Amino acid sequence: MQIKISEVANLPSRFGNFKVKAFKQGQKEHLVICAKNLADIPIVRVHSECLTGDAIGSLKCDCRDQLEYGLKLANETGGMVIYLRQEGRDIGLLNKINAYALQDKGLNTVEANHQLGFAADERTYEVVTFILKHYGIKKIKLLTNNPDKINSISGVEIVERIPIVMQANEHNAGYLDVKRDEMGHLL
Repeated sequence: MQIKISEVANLPSRFGNFKVKAFKQGQKEHLVICAKNLADIPIVRVHSECLTGDAIGSLKCDCRDQLEYGLKLANETGGMVIYLRQEGRDIGLLNKINAYALQDKGLNTVEANHQLGFAADERTYEVVTFILKHYGIKKIKLLTNNPDKINSISGVEIVERIPIVMQANEHNAGYLDVKRDEMGHLL
């Protein structure tokens, strides 16, 4: 795996004062946001990019809430957030918006991805193992509901899975049901 790694920089934020480092994997540039004093067994949130949720505050998903919770917890506990550039479960922004349009016509998120010729979830997580090993981390507490994330991390012991359950709203309740019922998320 060819990965370029940036220098470390300070990142003061409304969630705390962090250290950040970027990892360039092909055309994707991932970001690690970690507490200045990383715990021996840190809480780690692996978060895939969601422009509509993370930046714009879309109510169709729970991505922004999960990201903000992960950042707050990282700051409070000496943890980290690994922000992966895998927009729209790695189908890209254009296809994600096309999937949204199909959802507006009644398809659910999985059906929309299939209609566009994609798997329900195209994401991969091998870079997470690379990043954790880069930091010399041997054990983590993983903040996730996604069994694919749990199963894809190798060479690092997951001593605990911490659920990340956000309050549903009228716009994302069906989406969360599909994540649980069709994608196996542990909600």
